[in-house]
Order: sequence, then structure tokens, then C-alpha cells
Amino acid sequence: RLGRHDSGEDYRRFLESLANASGIETPTREDLAKLDRKRKKKGSNDDWYNPHDPDAKITKMKDGRTHLAHKAEHAVDLETGATVAVTLQPANRGDTTSIGETLCEVMENLDAVSDKEHRYEMEESVEDKGYHSNGVMVDMAELELRSYVSEPDRGRRNWKGKQEERAAVYANRRRIRSKRGKRLLRKRGELLERPFAHCYETGGMRRTHLRGHENILKRLLIHVGASNLGLLMRTLIGAGTPRGLHDLKNRAQTTILATIDRLTASIKRCNSNMRPRFANPGHTPNPRPIRLAA
Repeated sequence: RLGRHDSGEDYRRFLESLANASGIETPTREDLAKLDRKRKKKGSNDDWYNPHDPDAKITKMKDGRTHLAHKAEHAVDLETGATVAVTLQPANRGDTTSIGETLCEVMENLDAVSDKEHRYEMEESVEDKGYHSNGVMVDMAELELRSYVSEPDRGRRNWKGKQEERAAVYANRRRIRSKRGKRLLRKRGELLERPFAHCYETGGMRRTHLRGHENILKRLLIHVGASNLGLLMRTLIGAGTPRGLHDLKNRAQTTILATIDRLTASIKRCNSNMRPRFANPGHTPNPRPIRLAA
């Protein structure tokens, strides 16, 4: 259910008022759908909001559909694959705007787990081309972060009066064209999608019935924590899920039984080799004479 910011009326009453203004006194559901289909720019966050969940924003999904949604961003360590930080932001916020909050969350979390003996700092940042902009490149250069951000094809650029932006963009371009930059971008595509699959596909967080960023973020942090715990268990014992642990138990049992069978077969072969071999089982050979020298 949607409500207008100016009048507070819901979407259906708004369409009925438009139908009455166009000459339809008692519009049917089909009339309202036909009238709504012809309107342009009808899903604007400046005009509409969800009265039950004001944090949800109207946005276009990757599959082309339009929904009330929220935007989650993950920061993943490329060495271990663990999720370092997760933020929940309005869905209509662009990538170049939302990345600042995520980077700040990463720095705060690294400071929280650092001590006198071990100091953790973020030195590099790898993103896809949706996060590339002059402002983002300058901000990362000011934070002394080596950026590896894929650059979209924008054609010939005009850098007149933008020397700082030009230096930051060109430095990022040199890094992503190097062998190490290409390797990091490939690794990003490999490791970053795994937490998303665990949390949103397997974990069922693509759709949520919770309302408000605070409540949704609590649930999201539980899912991310479980994903990191599974990664730790997989590193320690070789299984990160209950199903994987059950399969690991079955494989261990199979290995133990196969080892016992091999040992039993080896013992039988050894026993057969140690038995005396006679041509006639009922005949005992004569003792061999011994000659003594006087």
C-alpha cells in the first residue's frame, strides 16, 4: 500500500480521482489499470511512500520489475572470503553514494578487532564499474586506498580544470590494467558472490516481511555471521553446513571401513604365505640327515 506525501491518500483513491477528473464516474478495476498504464513517471519516491515501512523505496530491480526494496552492500576480504562489513541503505541510493558508508563501516570494524599485537587496516578496494566516478576516485586517493575499480567506457574525457580527478582516475586505470589488478577483479567476482548466494538465495533474504532498516539489519547481520561461521568451520573441519558435516561423517565411515577391509585382506595374505606347503597334506617329510665331523 502506497500513500502520497502531499495528501496522504492511497494509490487506489488517487487513481479514482484521476478517473473522475477524466469523466469516468464509477471506474472499474480494469478502467483504473488502463488509466494507470498510460501514465508516465508514476512511481516516484518524491510523491509516494509506504506508510507501514517508510524506509522502503520504490526501485527497479535487476530483472526489470519495480518493487519497494532496500539496498544491502557487503564488503568481503579477498584473502579469506569472510564478510567484513554489511550496510543496509535506501534502495534508490546510487552505488557511488552508498560506498562511502560501507567503507566507513569496514574501517570501524577493523579498528574494533585490532589490538596492540595485531593491527588490521584496509589498504586496497576492489569494485565493479557501477562504483566508478571522479568523486569516488578522489575520495579513495585521499584515504590512501589503492583502488581497483572497473572503468566504464565513457569515451573521450574533458579534464579541463579537473587535474585532481584526472590524476586519480588515471592512477586507477593503470592499476586495473596490470596483471595484479586483473587477478584481483577476477577474485572479486569469485568471492563476493558467495556471501550473497548464502544470505539471499539459500538463506531466503531476497524477500523479507520485516519493516524498518533497524530490524532488517539485525536479521541480515545474523545471516552474515552464520555465513562467516560456516566459512570458519569449513576451514577447520572441512564442512561448513549441517549437511556438509553429515556427508563428511559418511565419508569418514566409508574410509574407515575401506581401511579395515584392506587390513583384513593383507592379514589373510600374510597368514597364507606363512603356512607350510606339502605336496601331500597327509604326508610328513622325512627329517633331513645331519652329518657331524669328528
